[in-house]
Order: sequence, then structure tokens, then C-alpha cells
Amino acid sequence: MVERCIRGRAASEGVAVGPAVILRALEGASRAKGSLAEEHATLAAAVARARGEVAELIGTLEGDAAELIGFQLALLEDDALTESAYAHIESGVAAEAAWRAAMAAEIAGYEAADDEYFRARASDLADIRDRVLRHLFGLADDGPAPAGAIVVARDLAPSAFLSVDWTKGGGIVLGDGSPTSHVAMLARGRGVPMVVGLGPAWETLSGLLLVDGGAGLVEIGPDAERVARARAQAATLVQRRADAMAHQLEPALTRDGTRISVLVNISGPADMTALPAAACDGIGLARTEFLTGNLLGDEEAQYQAYAELMRWADGRPVTIRTLDAGGDKPIPGYTVDGESNPFLGLRGIRLSLRHPGIFRVQLRALARAAVLGSLKVMLPMVTNARELEEARAHLRAVLAELDDSSIAFAEPAFGIMVEVPAAALAAQDFAADFFSIGTNDLTQYATAASRDGAEVADYADVLHPGVLAMIAHVARAGRARGVDVSICGDAAGDARAIPALLKAGVRALSVSPGLLPMVKAAIRGLDLAALAEDA
Repeated sequence: MVERCIRGRAASEGVAVGPAVILRALEGASRAKGSLAEEHATLAAAVARARGEVAELIGTLEGDAAELIGFQLALLEDDALTESAYAHIESGVAAEAAWRAAMAAEIAGYEAADDEYFRARASDLADIRDRVLRHLFGLADDGPAPAGAIVVARDLAPSAFLSVDWTKGGGIVLGDGSPTSHVAMLARGRGVPMVVGLGPAWETLSGLLLVDGGAGLVEIGPDAERVARARAQAATLVQRRADAMAHQLEPALTRDGTRISVLVNISGPADMTALPAAACDGIGLARTEFLTGNLLGDEEAQYQAYAELMRWADGRPVTIRTLDAGGDKPIPGYTVDGESNPFLGLRGIRLSLRHPGIFRVQLRALARAAVLGSLKVMLPMVTNARELEEARAHLRAVLAELDDSSIAFAEPAFGIMVEVPAAALAAQDFAADFFSIGTNDLTQYATAASRDGAEVADYADVLHPGVLAMIAHVARAGRARGVDVSICGDAAGDARAIPALLKAGVRALSVSPGLLPMVKAAIRGLDLAALAEDA
């Protein structure tokens, strides 16, 4: 007999049974206070060790995971984060109290932000706070949970998720969180059952838990019969995934024979080891946010990185997005500090056009890599046709420079990422060589609901009729112009959304490498003619 069943929001499909492991902030630890100089040095060393840990963690990650943890590294590398703590130390406060006070102010600022996305990122600051505190107290970090456990917390930072070995089972239950949060994306990519949005009830959970990520349910104290059924469900899902893997090299054909292109999103070299190139139809999104510091001006280093992508794709099309900095991806000296709402500020192509020298370095490297195959350059955060033409003028200037040199080059296709509602509704006015719809930002901007905001998670739904209407409009505009239209946002890997996306006229999906086999399997189960009849 189940003692209690609590309903939350489904965030990642699957069923898991295991003991609850409650994650809370550090409590009760203490240390002896030293002199001002010693406290200053102790905090500096703890921050440096935390920074090294995060950098090391990034080195073990691939794809979206590395990009997400990069946010924490950027914060730890920002001296502004520690200035307040050092000021507290100078007033006679111990290092740990100074750090807690400084981080409390930072976290409060994020939690009070107008943007829901920033409020959700407060969990990253809490993770940084606790990581530094562990070093201050000399505590070992053995990871947030043992294998097979059900992680229970108010919220979960990406680094905490990534420190668990999920290959041994387990699940996640959160009081806050959102089905479209970054951690939820990571959970789906790794097949970890996850339920979010339980509210204060998460604090009452203990003992043996059963998590049904597809139904959004958490059962406390399930009996032996219920556990057996759950494990049978889990085994069935494992078999489905294994079957999908066995057929991942086959094309994605709907039941009525329509070929759907399934490409992959790449965030770094490690992603190219996640599956063979033959399993995909190319790279639908290669992120270049790794270009920080000196790399922004290093044409040769950029060229080598792009060339590696081209070689891996082995003749398949490769779409590389120009630098999409800003928002939650700050780059010191490049992005703008102190914007009241960075997600509606200078980011993506807006920043590139503000830094034409850096932009042209990237375009030169991309044009050089274009001789190696079918390369497509994608501009992020485009709002109006003028931006596309201004960017194209920079490309023409770069091509003219290369033509005067002895360096081999080719002109790449030049397209846009459609993620601003105004651009989606005016897609027919853009002389782009292709359109790629970024459903994450398009949805949150269209619904005025952050993808990471627990309170508004039900609003940020790609299946909202208004969002689907914009996607269908872009697909029609693409057909009218004779250019390819794809989707590279999170919705492309969501089996719940795929039928609606195909019904809207999309015929190319780009997903994280880990989701590709199941996406292909989902497509093979669909009949486009039947979907059209339902219109």
C-alpha cells in the first residue's frame, strides 16, 4: 500500500525506485578564525580551488552540460563576486561568514530579478557558495548522492546533477524547478526520471521513493508489488532505448515514407564522441561560446576548431552559430555589464555587430573552413532584416580580403536563428539562405514565461497554439523562399512535441547527441497523412 502520493510536474520520462537523499545547504560546520591576512588568504585559496574544480568538471563534460557549467566558471572568475566578501573580512568578519554574507546578497539579487530565468539561476550561486564553503571548512566533496538514490532538493544546480553517476539508476525530485530548465534538459538527455514543482512538500520526503517522471508523480513508501511494477516499467523503457540505439544508423522515415532529417547539436569536441557521424544527417547547431579570452581574436585556433567539425561530419552539412554571448553567457570585455535585463539586451548578433573586428575574425575562420564541405553560418538573435544585411556586408568584406590572399576559402551559406517572435512573424522578409528555429527562446519570449521559472512553467510551452502558429509561419516562409527550415531548440528532442512540429511543416530536427536514437524512433512511429487529417 502506498503511504502517500504527491503530484508535481513531469520533467523527464522514466521510473526509478530508491532511497531518498536530501540535499540541503551546509549546516553546522565551523573553523578557527585567523588574522585579517590569513582570512583573506584562506578565502582566496578556497575560491581558487573551487574555480579549479569547476574548470576540471567542464573538461569532463560535453555538449550543453559544459556550456551550463561555464556559467559558474564565469562567475568564479569575476573578481566582483569576491570583492564584497573581502570587504567583510577587512571589517573583522571570519572568511566563512564573509563569504556567506556576500553570496546571500548575490543570491537575493538573482531571486529578486524581474527575469524568471535569472531567479532560476540562483541555484547556481548557491552551488558556488557551498562549493567554496566546503573548501573553507576542509570538507571533502563526495558528490551529492550515491548511485541509485533519489535526489531530493528544493532545486538542483547543473554541477550537482553532473557529479552523480546516473548510469547506476536513480531519479530527481525538486520542490521548485521547471520541465524546461537546464537540469531537466540534462536529465532527459541521460534518461534520468525527474519530477519538479512539488512545492514545500519536498521537505517531507524520506525513506523509499518511487519517481514516475512521465506522470509527474512521487510515491512514498511503495509496497513490494508497486516496486515490482515500476521496475518492469523501467526495464521496458531501457529496452526501448536499446532498440532505438540498434537502429540509430537507419534514416528517420515516417510510417508513410517521409524522410525527416535528424541532425545533432554540438557544443564542443567531446560531443563528437557521443555517436558516430553516420547516425545523423549533419550538425544542425554548433555552438561557439567556448571562444573566450584570446580565442576571440585567434583566427587560426577558430579555424582548427571548425575544421574538426567539418572532418567529423564527413561531407554532411555543418551549421555553425556565430558567437551567442550575452544573457546568461557573459564574456569579460565583450558582453555589457550591468544590463537591467540581459535577455532583452545586447546579445547574439547585436553584440557581434558592436564588435566588428572580433566578428570578422570569426567570419574569416568560417570562410576558410567552408572549403572542407557544406558549411552553413547561422546568426543568433536576429530581429530585423537590416541586421542580416549588415552581417552579410561583413562577410563580403572578409571574402574580398581572403580573395586578395593566398588562403583557400569558400563562401558559406548564411542563415538566421529564428528565436525572436518579431522575426518569426516576418520571416518572409529575410533574405536568408536557411532558417533554424530556436524554440527555447522563441517560446519564452512569445509566452512571457521563462523556461527555468517554476512558477510559470505551465505557460512556457512550445505547444501553445501561438508558438506553433509562428513555427508554421516560418515553415511556410521557408518553402516559399525555397530554403531549408529546421528546429534546433529543446522541443526537437521532445517526443511529446515532435508530432506537432512535423504537422506545422518542419522536416528537419537538430537534437543533442544522446537524444538522437529515441527521436528517430519517435518519428518512425508517426504517420504524416494522419497528422494532416487531424488539422
